[in-house]
Amino acid sequence: MDEKPHILLVDDERSIREPLATYLNRNGFRVTQAGDAAQARERLHGYAIDLVILDVMMPGEDGLSLCRHIRETSELPVILLTAMAEETDRIVGLEMGADDYVVKPFSPRELVARIKVVLRRIGRGGGTKLRAPETGNYAFAGWVLKAGERGLVDPDGVQVPLSTGEFNLMLAFATHPHQVLSRDQLLDLAYGREAHAFDRAIDNHISRLRRKIEADPKTPGLIKTVWGGGYTLAADVTRL
Repeated sequence: MDEKPHILLVDDERSIREPLATYLNRNGFRVTQAGDAAQARERLHGYAIDLVILDVMMPGEDGLSLCRHIRETSELPVILLTAMAEETDRIVGLEMGADDYVVKPFSPRELVARIKVVLRRIGRGGGTKLRAPETGNYAFAGWVLKAGERGLVDPDGVQVPLSTGEFNLMLAFATHPHQVLSRDQLLDLAYGREAHAFDRAIDNHISRLRRKIEADPKTPGLIKTVWGGGYTLAADVTRL
């Protein structure tokens, strides 16, 4: 069974955002919320998103600016939420690459229908989702992770065998050093749409990784637990 499409809902009006998120959840979507463009950028960096619902009128960086950023950095589909009178915003948004728009006030049922049409149009699974890159070498604390070869080399130059799950997690850490990654974020980064099959395996994979790369797995110095938050790679990383 496929994982629910993951929607990023960006709207500064909490009275609109939260009820809409609840409605979308009830209608088969997984929803992550953001109250402004800065939060949205963090969410885009930290989760595998399938589609963005984006309010045009927001304080600070507006929705059109964020839409431009999304289009420049990915192929994620974007649906704009616009005010009735703002025809110019709708035209500019579509010219920037937005896939559709809905005029406020709108029917949640109409929005769900438009989401399904857009996801169908681009193959249901979303655009370019956040995944750890599959190329390049990453050096940290004497170790080298070779993404292209899917291998890990220890400080003595010895290849350390990793399972697919262990490698995917290690790559997620190497591409997000010093960032606290929740279990959900690690699932998204490491497994994407197949995450539901591994939802109970993160802690086990972390334990196995620690046994392979930590001097003392019981007091880890590289992959650290952040209580209530998740895990973080506590090492500087250089891309070679």
